[in-house]
Amino acid sequence: MSKCMRARLLAGLAVGVALTVGGSVARADDSISKAVCQVRPTKGNKCRGVVIFQETKDGRVRVMARIRGLNPGKKHAIHIHQFGDCRDLAGKSAGGHYNPEEKPHGLPPAAERHAGDLGNLEANEEGFAKYTIVVDNISIVGKNAIIGRAIVVHALPDDGGQPTGNAGARIGCGVIGIANPEWKPAVKKK
Repeated sequence: MSKCMRARLLAGLAVGVALTVGGSVARADDSISKAVCQVRPTKGNKCRGVVIFQETKDGRVRVMARIRGLNPGKKHAIHIHQFGDCRDLAGKSAGGHYNPEEKPHGLPPAAERHAGDLGNLEANEEGFAKYTIVVDNISIVGKNAIIGRAIVVHALPDDGGQPTGNAGARIGCGVIGIANPEWKPAVKKK
């Protein structure tokens, strides 16, 4: 085995050790309490923005989304999907809804819903949506961990129907990663 192949194998094993079965990520660093996702448009769409995940003191997760490029005045489903893979131009490589506990699809605040079911964004007349929800069925790096999964924004609202809410095409996709705890947005000068 060449040195290059050995190095790739060891790197792959290191990543594999970080992941555990059952939707959890091993806590190498208990200070990880914030995640970020940059949503980018799928082919032919304009959806883009940022979703921040912040653990609360009581163990829940606050999800804050700021998304633009939506249909003005319309609702759009937002979900966490199983794979952090947005390579497919239509966003299909992200897989289905993140559902480690094999629950039926539902809308918040229903307790019986996929871990990835976050509800609906509502765009203003400029196609921009701000959305905040606090959920108790996911974590950053513990049970039902979201690091390495994807956010998908859909063309239609989630109507709560089975099996996935009839939300239509995937218009935006982004991978959820560990947020830099020291990053601060630039202050605009007036």
